[in-house]
Amino acid sequence: MNLDFEIDKLTHSIENTVSGESFPTEVLPLSKPDLLQISKKNGWQFNWENEYNKQDREVFKLIIVNNPTIIQGLISLIIKSGFIEMPLIESAPFNFGHNKMYNGVSGNLVAFACKLSFECGFDGYVGFVAKTKLIAHYEAKLGARHVGNQRMIIEKPQAEFLVKKYFNDFIII
Repeated sequence: MNLDFEIDKLTHSIENTVSGESFPTEVLPLSKPDLLQISKKNGWQFNWENEYNKQDREVFKLIIVNNPTIIQGLISLIIKSGFIEMPLIESAPFNFGHNKMYNGVSGNLVAFACKLSFECGFDGYVGFVAKTKLIAHYEAKLGARHVGNQRMIIEKPQAEFLVKKYFNDFIII
């Protein structure tokens, strides 16, 4: 699947679009009961239950600390040999479009993928396949590198930048 998420703004957490107030976030594994609120009838674009049930990947949710029942966004990740693959990412329906509630959701989730890559000993490397029209966007916003066709990677320097931006207490070795 070709990813078509947009990075609206790189924040230090997620930020209310009206007040500008920042809210601390946490990324946690998605649980089976969470799937009840994540469906196409609730405005989500992708079939996250199908993604959740795939054996080769893990799905994570972004929540605001102290408000764990509201999912701000989701990311699916696969641990490969030497890097993390990012097959799917989506902001919650209320965080998408011109009237979204929070900025920084997608950036936060990509930073988490980079953090997991460091934790796995992969030096922050993350790979994904982008829609053609968004390649330049990911190069500009994430510092991702286009490596052929629609394939993109986030390398160590850019991964460090993203992780430090969103997870300032994480030590990169």
